[in-house]
Amino acid sequence: MSENTMSDNEFNFDTLAIRTGHQRTPESEHGEPIFPTSSFVFNSAAEAAARFSGEQPGNIYARFTNPTVRIFEQRLAVLEGGESCVATASGMAAIMAVCLAVLKSGDHIVSSRSIFGTTTILFDRYMGKFGVDTTFVDLTDLTVWEQAIQKNTKLLFLETPSNPLTEVADIAALAELAHAHDCLLVVDNCFCTPALQQPLKWGADIIIHSATKYLDGQGRIVGGAVVGNKETVGTDVLGVLRTTGPTMSPFNAWIALKGLETLSLRMKAHSSNASQLAHMLDQHASIEKVFFSGLSSHPQYELAKRQQKDSGGIVSFRVKGGKEEAWKLIDQTRILSITANLGDTKTTITHPASTTHGRLTDEQKASAGITDNLIRIAVGLEDIEDIMTDVSRGLES
Repeated sequence: MSENTMSDNEFNFDTLAIRTGHQRTPESEHGEPIFPTSSFVFNSAAEAAARFSGEQPGNIYARFTNPTVRIFEQRLAVLEGGESCVATASGMAAIMAVCLAVLKSGDHIVSSRSIFGTTTILFDRYMGKFGVDTTFVDLTDLTVWEQAIQKNTKLLFLETPSNPLTEVADIAALAELAHAHDCLLVVDNCFCTPALQQPLKWGADIIIHSATKYLDGQGRIVGGAVVGNKETVGTDVLGVLRTTGPTMSPFNAWIALKGLETLSLRMKAHSSNASQLAHMLDQHASIEKVFFSGLSSHPQYELAKRQQKDSGGIVSFRVKGGKEEAWKLIDQTRILSITANLGDTKTTITHPASTTHGRLTDEQKASAGITDNLIRIAVGLEDIEDIMTDVSRGLES
């Protein structure tokens, strides 16, 4: 775990994304080093005792202290405007670490139903197993959020934009609601990243990241992170990581922190390509509906313009027909990768009902808007004309 060391008032985003966190070693290296070590040596027994007790800062054991991981944590914390960051082995590990840190048996979660399918299963099946109940609500309806809050509610959880329908939540309004009921607001910022959206500045308490996605940006690693304040994240979430060990490896941290250096450039390019594809799909006779917050027809178009710097790279749409038509379109593409991952330089295409949300019940899918004719494209950085031609090939089929 690390706390940020560069002020976001002193430097701008792109400078912070490149320079934050690296303290050169005596070797005077220009690039950030990887420290592939499981343990660290102390100068004396007294120093070892002081490190383990927390009286003296410094490296102890790579399960929860590693210099390379620390650079990534410091860099992401400052980009999000947070005090502390804890890197984890995956995005799901980040969500689980938050749950273990702030919840106990008998507590209650209010969550958007428009979230990653595995997150739904985590809350419903596994947290429920330990006596933590979850109520799932419509992401954009503040009234149902308020009605769902109980005396034992401790946490409000959401993704914005949502997966895969790109619904946009009013973070400031939900933060006000959460704090009025003494709850924490947790926002998964995977789709936008801090390059396009900074939920802490809108009142959120904790940010979740899957570093697997846009933070890496090239589909090379699996990782996650939690960003927030010194107490909840820097002490409580860190304590979970130290004890249970869902740790990000030094190599994966190095890959992710190098990804942060180009994050702003990539998110602008992803957004531009996605916008062009969404507008093309919106005019196509074979499309029933397009989901993209950059379209003026999107229900939260104005909110997205106010809350986000751009729309991001996710475009979802319903084809006319059902699963057969959706699968046929997917199978006819030639350059798009048929995979459920996203955030890559390579454009990916998937059928959410049978992949990312495939483990949900039919009722859960229906309530989340996951229909058999829904397709999600994570628009990459290939030439947009080639992307549109490839999708058109599928549509014409």
